[in-house]
Amino acid sequence: MFFLFYLFVVCQRLVELGIAKRNERLMKKKGGVEFGQEHYRYMVSLHVAFLLSFLLEVLILSQEISPLWPVLFSLFIVAQIMRVWAITSLGQFWNTKIIILPNADVVKKGPYRFFRHPNYLVVSMEIIVIPLLFQAYITAFIFTILNAWMLSVRIPLEEKALNKTTSDYSNYAQEKSRFTPKI
Repeated sequence: MFFLFYLFVVCQRLVELGIAKRNERLMKKKGGVEFGQEHYRYMVSLHVAFLLSFLLEVLILSQEISPLWPVLFSLFIVAQIMRVWAITSLGQFWNTKIIILPNADVVKKGPYRFFRHPNYLVVSMEIIVIPLLFQAYITAFIFTILNAWMLSVRIPLEEKALNKTTSDYSNYAQEKSRFTPKI
């Protein structure tokens, strides 16, 4: 069961990288500008290290599925639904890089109607839930801290870029919180 789950997560990430690459080409053809290139390799390294740490911790420590797996797996499913909702809502604008089309309208549909960064909320949920599902507590602890640090770099860069290149992000940012819905 672990290997199927792990394979699913890895394949999902690879598919998302393909979508991101396609969207990057499309956005750059339209005049999209990339911001924050300096941190991107560290973010990719963090996510690769997370997947390797999770794999190694489960295998080396012979971890089993958590007794709380129904709750944790339910949270994982909710995260996947939110992930697809966020990606499809952003459409061509979704990317793993910060690429902004100058003067484009800020996307305010889907989960973005309620808060600014649903995709980062999903990633944060996954970095906790995925390892806990198989009792990989060390991975969950270390990468939750590392992810929080990475988001403390990434989100301000992204918001600064959106403020600089779009006409309506500052109003949108005042209306919506980063991670908790305002209904």
